[in-house]
Amino acid sequence: MANISIGKDDAIHAAADQQIKDRQHEVKYDLRDFTVDYLVKAYKDDLFFIPEYQREFIWPEKNRSKFIESVILGLPIPMLFVADMADGRLEIVDGAQRIQTLEQFMNGDLRLSNLSLLDQLQGFRFEDLSTAQQRKLQTRALRIVVLEDGTSEDIRQELFHRINTQSVRARGSEVRRGSFQGPLIEFIQQCAKDPLFRRLCPISPSLIKRREDEELVTRFFCYSDRYKAFKHDVDKFVDEFVAQHRNDFDENRMRSEFEGMLEFVSKFFPNGFAKTKSATSTPRVRFEAIAVGVNLARREDPKLVPAHLPVEWVDSPEFVAKTTTHASNSGPRLRGRIEFVRDKLLVG
Repeated sequence: MANISIGKDDAIHAAADQQIKDRQHEVKYDLRDFTVDYLVKAYKDDLFFIPEYQREFIWPEKNRSKFIESVILGLPIPMLFVADMADGRLEIVDGAQRIQTLEQFMNGDLRLSNLSLLDQLQGFRFEDLSTAQQRKLQTRALRIVVLEDGTSEDIRQELFHRINTQSVRARGSEVRRGSFQGPLIEFIQQCAKDPLFRRLCPISPSLIKRREDEELVTRFFCYSDRYKAFKHDVDKFVDEFVAQHRNDFDENRMRSEFEGMLEFVSKFFPNGFAKTKSATSTPRVRFEAIAVGVNLARREDPKLVPAHLPVEWVDSPEFVAKTTTHASNSGPRLRGRIEFVRDKLLVG
């Protein structure tokens, strides 16, 4: 029988396969459903515990309230991960924030706020729910992945790291497409595809995929009508605008203002909304300042021509300072950069 030698590639593949098998044997798990009442009691009794490598309890009140609202409604909750330890306890690998929030609410230490679907529960504690709703919440089941005893600490920490770092937070425009679908969202999508807008406002292909173009257009319409009311939370502010007008908005006026603003920028701003002719991206704060500032100026003077041409102030240290990302979510800073452009165009 011929002596067949294993080539280099075969050895590499064999080693890779063996490593996969070894690692697979390190991760064994079971799926279980635990009721909210059981989870809270087990956490209080230290059957469920939080290991040292986990972060501190950092969820702000609005996040905790949103989570409780989701549980009460019976919305799907991402699975929790725990590890079965040698002493019989369960180490919380991922889910500490959720379990602690449930424990706080059931204890009466959390008062619900900033609710979007159950606004009648604003200010409620657990004890304020009807007896029927208390029982339904207590018996609501959550799906738990239980890593079997023997899963190494390295694997548990690696799982925690991956869960908390690999997910990509949805952008505001991506969330709105699913939450507020309707005529306004469709109109915004049309505007975002405008050839002149795309030419004046360079956006990288990766950000186009994340709906950055739609985000900028939405902010233009929102800030043009409501910028003076903005305080600090952009997503919430813009969401409220879209929710309010999702089926009822003045399309003719908005389209006319959007297209007129683009024509004005094309005519008088050599680089459009970008910093340079060769730029491949457009800072949000710069777009907001120019687009909304131009629109406000044109509302006051539809036949406006800038008093001083070219508009050299767009490259001035003062404008650059107003359009840095620092404090970009500040109400005064937003008003300052928008009104700076408006006033420069109207007064010079």
